[in-house]
Amino acid sequence: MRLPVLFGIPALAAAALLSACGGSDSDFPTLSGDKPLVIGHRGAAGYLPDHTLESYRRAIELGADFIEPDLVATRDGVLVARHEPNIAGTTDVKDRPEFAGRKRRAVVDGFEEEGWFVSDFTLAELKTLRAIQPMSDRDQSHNGKYLIPTFEEVLALAKSESARVGRSIGVYPETKHPTYHARLNLALEDRLLEILGRHGYTRKDSPVIIQSFETANLKYLRGKTQVRLVQLVDGYDQNADGSIDQSLPWGQPYDLTVAGDKRTYVSLLSPAGLAEIKQYADGIGPWKPYLIPSRLTLGADGKPVDLNGDGQIDERDRKLMAPTPVLADAHKVGLFVHPYTFRSEPKRLVSDYKGDPKAEYRRFYGLGVDGVFADQPDHAKAARDD
Repeated sequence: MRLPVLFGIPALAAAALLSACGGSDSDFPTLSGDKPLVIGHRGAAGYLPDHTLESYRRAIELGADFIEPDLVATRDGVLVARHEPNIAGTTDVKDRPEFAGRKRRAVVDGFEEEGWFVSDFTLAELKTLRAIQPMSDRDQSHNGKYLIPTFEEVLALAKSESARVGRSIGVYPETKHPTYHARLNLALEDRLLEILGRHGYTRKDSPVIIQSFETANLKYLRGKTQVRLVQLVDGYDQNADGSIDQSLPWGQPYDLTVAGDKRTYVSLLSPAGLAEIKQYADGIGPWKPYLIPSRLTLGADGKPVDLNGDGQIDERDRKLMAPTPVLADAHKVGLFVHPYTFRSEPKRLVSDYKGDPKAEYRRFYGLGVDGVFADQPDHAKAARDD
């Protein structure tokens, strides 16, 4: 059997490393029997500003198997790593007087928002900006230090870090708002495939997984590449009873909205919906309440009860419910399952976990997830490898 070379690691050594990271003899009820993947969500977003080379490098140091760049396009057609086209909350652009005139309103997936948009900047202009931490309760001391990387730079980092740490580091790019970019004549898909092709990443066993919240661009990609594809599954909010609010813009793939198709993300997770996804994708990336929902307790007045008495309602006031059949149904048709987003702050953990992020990971690992998107990859790895 001929083994592929992974990011420059000799084939036999890579195979041994992958086996050491989890093989068919593991105790995890995953689709393949391997250990679940630890995916560094936006890098190590719990510690450093999102989507920077420093954040991706930190994720690798903390044990991530894959790093995740969200991809958007500049005015001159370069793919860069940003969480959204609007960079008001993830860069220092609002403090740059030379770009004050670029602030405007734009419609993204049917909803108007105000800010600064990557498509209005050349790569050279974008490189003058610096990243900031978008969550106010996280460490702000690294704001203004780090550049916005191109996708090429992320791939180069993964390759060099693979050689340095002696294990294959995969890259898990997301095509952000494909319909939005296509309408700007900045379609992401062929740009992405061209870059991956130059790096030799065209096969199912390449260390790359492409993800999207839309369906049409994944179907297009399936006709162009054998690289693994993932259908992301969103939701607007989780209701008090644990059900998922399917309101727009996050309750339905935007390409379906444009087409007048009434199917929601909940529809996609039905047995029939999963069977259809299997025709064009290799896995699903659901918001984690689709797998294990949680509920609020309602008082006599119909309002949520503040269970921990801290004066606010958040995840700590929720109680876990029984797992849904989604994971088992996905595995039944051969789809792997990578839920998102796992965050370690106590206020982002359901009460059952008692403030222990590893308890949440263990619950999902025990259910059989094939990987997790983690803001703190070290906690995901520790829970997996304990």
